[in-house]
Amino acid sequence: MALCSFSASISLRKHHHPLISTLPTLPRKKNFLRTCRSSSEPNEDYFLDAPVSVGDGFSFSGGKYSDEPSPADEWFKQGKIVKAHPVGGTGEKAKDPIFGLAMAGSSQASTDLFRWFCVESGSSANPPVVLIHGFPSQAYSYRKVLPILSKNNHAIAFDWLGFGFSDKPQPKYGFDYTLKEYVESLESVISEFSKDKVTLVVQGYFAPVVVKYAKDHQEKLNDLILLNPPLTAKHANLPSTLSIFSNFLLGEIFSQDPLRASDKALTSCGPYKIKEDVAMVYRRPYLSSGSAGFALNAISRSMKKELKGFVEEMRRTLTDENWKVQTTVCWGQRDRWLSFEGVEDFCKQSNLQLITLPMAGHHVQEDCSEEVGNLIAGIVSKRRRI
Repeated sequence: MALCSFSASISLRKHHHPLISTLPTLPRKKNFLRTCRSSSEPNEDYFLDAPVSVGDGFSFSGGKYSDEPSPADEWFKQGKIVKAHPVGGTGEKAKDPIFGLAMAGSSQASTDLFRWFCVESGSSANPPVVLIHGFPSQAYSYRKVLPILSKNNHAIAFDWLGFGFSDKPQPKYGFDYTLKEYVESLESVISEFSKDKVTLVVQGYFAPVVVKYAKDHQEKLNDLILLNPPLTAKHANLPSTLSIFSNFLLGEIFSQDPLRASDKALTSCGPYKIKEDVAMVYRRPYLSSGSAGFALNAISRSMKKELKGFVEEMRRTLTDENWKVQTTVCWGQRDRWLSFEGVEDFCKQSNLQLITLPMAGHHVQEDCSEEVGNLIAGIVSKRRRI
């Protein structure tokens, strides 16, 4: 159980429902800065600053998991495939960007709509909460948040195109992994998930993409919750762990290495080392085919090129007087990629609620899943009581 201390500063802001003009004007909620301290019980999936666990972890055809179900297979069984967003391009079969050889089936997009992997929890009659993973990660990062939210909500976590079990088309064969395309595809997949208003939760470097979508669809949102988003101008530069995937030739090579593309990318941004069972799920896409690596290479290049502009637009959106969506920033203070410097000032300037988790790193939903799940549930339930 998290122990939270918080201080409050009050600011008022008018809220208007975009469709019903007769609703009364509500004062903006108090702006809270809360600090959540994790319990003394160790997280069962993590070792704090521990050495890498023993196990081969390189192959699904032998070694540790040869005689038992793969953790990735067990996760996949919990989900389903949803088709959304039209496939672009000429319809030609994808070829790898290095040698021009035809790629395997996992690299090919479907002929009409992209296939998205998602996991749902809770009754569809309850308010929908969509959980959006960061770069690079998977919906799997929310596996312990889903059951917490499912008690009173319809929780949905999905893999972005290019990640996890969703389609991984090669660039120029249906999807080029530009941030603009991610905004457009997000609109399609959210419309497929729910026709009603939703709460969006997004982590890390995909936050500017989600805010860009939210800016033009405020009527679709109840709440927006940002987990360690790039909020300051300094945050617009990718850390070397990720930017290396955008380098010419070297990026293509490193993105095919599961330990660099998965393990290092997930553990270099915070104080934790992942257990082998968990790491195996994150490695799975990179072990299955080259498509995940080539997608990682493409999105890294797009991020390096476009992130600055998207961060600047996100900052303008969140400080604009026309921004009406209740927004909360949840920040893991042991983030090694994004500095906390300037975050508190920006949240005060924007009248955003800021919640800090001192023991969490960049991937707060992994590091403090119980606390994050309860925080999200509390925000959503508080709105229902208003």
